[in-house]
Amino acid sequence: MTSVRCEKANPAARLRLFCFPFAGAIAAYRPWYDELAPPVRRMIELCSIVFRTHEGNHRGTLFSSLPPLLDLLVPAIASYQNIPFVFFGHSMGALVSFELARRLREQGMPGPVHLIVSGHRAPQLQDPRPPIHLLPDPDFWRHLRELGGTPQEVLQDPELMELLLPTLRADFAVCENYVYAVDEPLDCCITAFGGRNDPRVTQNELCAWQAQTRGSFSVRMFPGGHFFVQTAQLLVLRVLAENLTRILAGLPSAETA
Repeated sequence: MTSVRCEKANPAARLRLFCFPFAGAIAAYRPWYDELAPPVRRMIELCSIVFRTHEGNHRGTLFSSLPPLLDLLVPAIASYQNIPFVFFGHSMGALVSFELARRLREQGMPGPVHLIVSGHRAPQLQDPRPPIHLLPDPDFWRHLRELGGTPQEVLQDPELMELLLPTLRADFAVCENYVYAVDEPLDCCITAFGGRNDPRVTQNELCAWQAQTRGSFSVRMFPGGHFFVQTAQLLVLRVLAENLTRILAGLPSAETA
């Protein structure tokens, strides 16, 4: 159901970047590795977190809450913790990556050295909008069109829309059924990315992520709406590369590690 896919193996990597998908994402991060600046590419390994149902296998269990998904994610990344790693997640992926970092800490396992959360309000803030995962099909698809993240070829293909509908509803249910539990802040630093015209997440809601870390915190706003990671992808990747460069510079050297 859930797995880790390394987009390109890099035995020389000093840092691993785990990328978590947004709702219904299909191969969202596959092109990112080749678009990163060469000096960064040489030092990292980019791995996508894959929910099998996003890849065309719709026979598996579709979760409507986060805990059982975390139960699968913990063992999935356990064998990839031989070097320091960073979590990046957009929208649903931000929430999943945050809770996975807390679950790893709870189980005494290594956690991310940095958490980059994108397009999602701080988890302690309640979503003011009504849930959409139980809406009738026409209303549900209307909301997806307004968000702008679903490819047009999907929206214009009724058969494909019908095929993806259970997965999309389940992904939105995971987020909309989420209940925040108070816990100690994470030790890792957090960076929050946001779209200046995102109708779902304000800059103030992004700034509230600061309460979730004992480390440093920063916010970076980008042109675009909720899916600025697609519409402003080159700028997002440039800023991401800058963040990864700083993280790499703070790691112990190979001689002292």
